[in-house]
Amino acid sequence: MAESTELPTIVIADDDPAHRLLTAKAFQRTSLRNPVRQFEDGEDLLDYLLGRGPYAGEGAGARPMIILLDLNMPRKSGLEVLAEIKAHPRLRRIPVIILTTSCEERDIARSYDLGANSFVSKPVDFGQFSDVIRQLGGYWLELVAMPRAGA
Repeated sequence: MAESTELPTIVIADDDPAHRLLTAKAFQRTSLRNPVRQFEDGEDLLDYLLGRGPYAGEGAGARPMIILLDLNMPRKSGLEVLAEIKAHPRLRRIPVIILTTSCEERDIARSYDLGANSFVSKPVDFGQFSDVIRQLGGYWLELVAMPRAGA
C-alpha cells in the first residue's frame, strides 16, 4: 500500500473567532500548506478527534499533526481537553501546543503537568504573532520527527 501524500492537518481550537482567523492567516503566510481545521470549543474538538457525534462518518477519528489549544473555551476547557488527549492511547502522541493569552504561572505549570508539549502566550501584535506561528509550524511540521499514525 502506498503512503498517503496528503499533508497532515493542523488543528486550531479557540473560542475566539478572531484568534482562530489570525492563527489560520498566520499559517497561510508561511511556506506550510497543511490543511487547517478550526474548532470553537473543547467538546467539538474531542468529537472530531474521537470520530463521534457529527464526525462519526470520518472513521475512527482524526489524528492531526499538531493541535494549537486555547485554555479558556466553552463546554470543555483546554486543560480538560489536554488531559483527555494525553490519556487516550491513540491520541497521546499528538503534540499539543497551548496557545493562549494567559501568562499565569499556574496555567503554565498545569499545562505541562497534563502533558502539553509547549506553552506559548499569544503576542498582541499581528506581526509578532505571525512570527510565532511561523516558528511553531517550522519546528513541529518541518524539523521534529514524529511517529506515523499507528506506529
